[in-house]
Amino acid sequence: MVAVFAALVLILVPKATGSQTYTVLTNSMAPKYSPGTYLVVKPTAFSELKAGDVITFQLESGKPAVESHRIIGFGTTQSGEKTLITKGDNNDITDASPVREMQVKGKLFYAVPYVGYVANALGNSDRGLWVSVGAAGLIGYGAVLIFRTIRSRRREAGVAA
Repeated sequence: MVAVFAALVLILVPKATGSQTYTVLTNSMAPKYSPGTYLVVKPTAFSELKAGDVITFQLESGKPAVESHRIIGFGTTQSGEKTLITKGDNNDITDASPVREMQVKGKLFYAVPYVGYVANALGNSDRGLWVSVGAAGLIGYGAVLIFRTIRSRRREAGVAA
């Protein structure tokens, strides 16, 4: 049952909700989201974001590097574009640049401690393959355990009769 639950939480739910997964690499969000925490980030409309939300955003538009920090306020550009003021929970100062709508990848859906270490060990280039293999393995293992339990109970019922 644990294997099936792990596959559900770590693989199937993110895929079903269109979420992306990331691993916390620094202490900027510690202690709640320490390095190694596996983050599931769900796409969210910019207009629905509010102070206190943890978001993942591109450090520079169009570049792959991202960061996950908490929204602590809002601002606007000279042209009137709404921006987000962010800060890591463990940082003393706000992030240097405000976050624009096009940089936001999504809002934190849920987090799982320590699982990010395993995800990073698998590497980024082949992660999709390993996630699929892992999901199949976990689901298969769960199915075998359920089958064995059912078979064991039938044998016990046959012996008792």
